[in-house]
Amino acid sequence: MLKPYADVIIDITHTAVDRIFQYEIPEELSGQVSLGMKIRAPFGQGNRLQDGYIVGFSEKTDYDPLKIKKIASICEDSIPIEGQLICLAAWMKEHYGSTMIQALKTVLPVKRKVKTAQKRYLVRSAGEEECRELLSLYRKKNQKARVRFLEALLEDCVLPYEMVVQKLRVSPASFKAFLTEGVCRLETESSYRNPVKDNSPGGASVCLNQEQRRVVSGIWQAWEGDRKPCLLHGITGSGKTEVYMELIRHVIEKGKQAIVLIPEIALTWQTVMRFYRQFGDRVSIVHSRLSAGEKSDQMERARRGELDIMIGPRSALFTPFPDLGLVVIDEEHETAYKSETVPRYHAVDTAIERCRLAGAVAVLGSATPSASSYYKAQSGAYHFFQMKKRAREASALPAVEIVDLREELKAGNRGIFSRRLTELMEKTLGRGEQILLFLNRRGYAGFVSCRSCGKAVKCPHCDVSLKAHRDGTLKCHYCGYEIPIPKRCPSCGSGYIAGFGTQKVEALVRAMFPKAGILRMDMDTTAKKGSYDAILSAFADGKADILIGTQMIVKGHDFPKVTLVGILAADLSLYSGGYEAGERTFSLLTQAAGRAGRDRLPGHVVIQSYSPDHYSVEAAASQDYEGFYWHEILYRKLLCYPPVYRMLSLLITSKEEETALHMAGLVKKQAEAVNEDGILELVGPAKASVSKINDMYRYTFYAKCEEKEPLLELMGQLEALSWDKGVLYQFDME
Repeated sequence: MLKPYADVIIDITHTAVDRIFQYEIPEELSGQVSLGMKIRAPFGQGNRLQDGYIVGFSEKTDYDPLKIKKIASICEDSIPIEGQLICLAAWMKEHYGSTMIQALKTVLPVKRKVKTAQKRYLVRSAGEEECRELLSLYRKKNQKARVRFLEALLEDCVLPYEMVVQKLRVSPASFKAFLTEGVCRLETESSYRNPVKDNSPGGASVCLNQEQRRVVSGIWQAWEGDRKPCLLHGITGSGKTEVYMELIRHVIEKGKQAIVLIPEIALTWQTVMRFYRQFGDRVSIVHSRLSAGEKSDQMERARRGELDIMIGPRSALFTPFPDLGLVVIDEEHETAYKSETVPRYHAVDTAIERCRLAGAVAVLGSATPSASSYYKAQSGAYHFFQMKKRAREASALPAVEIVDLREELKAGNRGIFSRRLTELMEKTLGRGEQILLFLNRRGYAGFVSCRSCGKAVKCPHCDVSLKAHRDGTLKCHYCGYEIPIPKRCPSCGSGYIAGFGTQKVEALVRAMFPKAGILRMDMDTTAKKGSYDAILSAFADGKADILIGTQMIVKGHDFPKVTLVGILAADLSLYSGGYEAGERTFSLLTQAAGRAGRDRLPGHVVIQSYSPDHYSVEAAASQDYEGFYWHEILYRKLLCYPPVYRMLSLLITSKEEETALHMAGLVKKQAEAVNEDGILELVGPAKASVSKINDMYRYTFYAKCEEKEPLLELMGQLEALSWDKGVLYQFDME
C-alpha cells in the first residue's frame, strides 16, 4: 500500500524552517515520487511554491488531514538520492552544526541535470552498387569531399559523425544531399562523457610482497568480521596503493563498489592512471575541475552500476553507489579533507559513518597518520596495520640532512639556497637525474616583510599579509585587494623590503642553471583545467629536470628519477598558529622527503630550517613517526587538545566589530549557564587568528570536553540563541 504523505525538507537555509513538513501526495503523482526526490510544494501563508526534498513517507499525519497541503509537482531536474545518503546528511547536520538543507545539498551527487551528451553516426542505407555508381559520378565531377565520404562509407557502413567532419574534412553541407536522398541516415545515441583520457586499460596484476600480503589479509579479515575502520601506517614508498588495489579487487569480486578519496586534485592524474590500467573503464573520477556535464555523467554511471571505482577529493565520498563495499582514504592526515564551507565536515569521520550505514569498511592510509587516527588505533577503536619497508627491495629511504639557515647567514650566505643544497643540485643535474624543490608559499615573493622593523605588508581589509607577484603588485588572496610593491616599508620607512616565493625561486634557479628544464606548480600555474595533468605528466616523462612547487608536489607522487629533494624554509608552518602546527610541519617534511629515491637510484634530501632543533623537524629527518607522536600527544594531553579531548569551536562574524563582540559575550554567558557542573573547559571569546576578512570582523569561542555529547548539547543551546541581524556564525567539531 502506498503511503499518502511525504516528509519534506524545504529548500530554505534558515534554522526557523529547518524541520520536516508533511505534504499529501496527489493521486496523479502517486507511484512517481521516491526518497530523495526534489519536488515543488506550496509553503507559508502565501502558498508560494518552494523547492524541497522528500526525506521520508508516512501513513498518518500529526495534523488535520484537511489542512495538509499537496505536493504541486516533481522538479524536472530532480535526481533521486538514496535513503542512505539522507541518513548521512542527518548525521552531518547533528555533528557539524548546519541546517538539514545545507547537509542535503552537500550529499546530493549533483545539483542539477545537464544535457546528455550525444554520439552521432552516419549509417549507410543504400546498397553497395548504388554507392559505387554515385562514387564514379562524383569522381568525374571532381567533388573531392563527397568522394572521400562515399569511399569511407563503402569501407565501413557506420561512420562517427565527428570523424567524418574532422578527419575526413567533409562538411555537413556536402553530405546533406545523401541524407535527403536516403543514401545514408543520421542516428544518435546517448553517451557518457568520460574524463579519464587514456586508451590503454588492462595491465598486469600487481605482485605483492610478503608485508603487503599480510596487510591485505588482515584488512580482509576485518571486512569479513566486525568491519571496524582500519588504519594503515606505511612509510613512503612502501606500496600502500598496491594494497588498496588488491583490496578493491576482492570487493569487486563480491559484487560491490569502492570509493578512493585523495586529498587534492593534483594527485588525481597518477592515481587514476594506476587504477585505470588495472581495472579499465570501470574506474572514473569526480572533482571540481570537471564540467557540470562530466560530473553528472559520472554520477549517473555510478548510480546505474556501470562503475566499480570512483576516485576524487572529498565530494567523491557522496557517489551514489548502490552497494558500497570499501572506502579508501589515502593520505588521511591531510587538512584538505576538512570542508571549509558549512557543514564543516571532516571527510574521514564522514566516510566512517557512511561505511557504517552501508556495511562497508573504511581504510585510512598514510605515511604520517594524523594524531587523531593514531590515537584511535592505539585505543582499539581502529584496526592497526604497519608497513615498515619500501616495496621495491632496491629502494631505500633517502639520506636526510638538516641545514641551519642561521649558520648560513653567519657565513655570509644571504641567498635562498644553502651551499650544501646548491652543491647537490649541481651533482644531480650532472648525473641526468631530477630535482624537486618544495616551498610552502604562493606567489613571486610570498609575503613581503621589512628587514628593519620585521613587519609584513598587510591587507587593510583582512588582517593578512599581502603576496607579491611578478607583475609588480602585492595582492590579498582573501579579498583581491591590490597595491604596487612599495619601495619603502609602510610602517617604518625603511628601504629593506624583502621576501621570496615560488616564482622568485624559479627565476633564481633559471639564472643558476640556464640549461636545465624547469617547471613550476602552484595555484597560479594550475588555474586552468587540465594544467595539473599537463605539468605532472611532462615531469614524469622527463621533459624537465627540476620541478618547483608548493604542497601539491610533495603528496603521493612517484617520480623514479627524482633523487634530490630540497625543502626551502618549510618549517615556517611551525608558526602558522593552531595546535596542529607541529603535526602539519612533521607531515609536510616527511612527505616531501619521501619523494626522493623511490626507485633504484639513491635519494638525498636537504631540509633548510631556522628551527633545526624542533622535535617535528628532527623526527621528520629521521623518519621517526612514533617518536614524534608520543611527543605530540603529551603536548595535546597537557593542554586538553584533540584527540585526547573533543573541541567545539564557534566563529562569529559581523561587519560591525562591536556587534560581533556583543554576540560573542552572549555566547559565553549562555555557555557558562549550560556548564553549571563544570565539565566543559571554556576558552574565549577572542579575535580569530585572521581577525578580519573582507571587512568582516571575526571572533572565536571554544569549548573542550573529554566526551562529545556535552559539546553537542552546548551546540544546540547556542544555535537556539536569538542571533543579532547581520551576525553570521559557524560551528566546527573536532
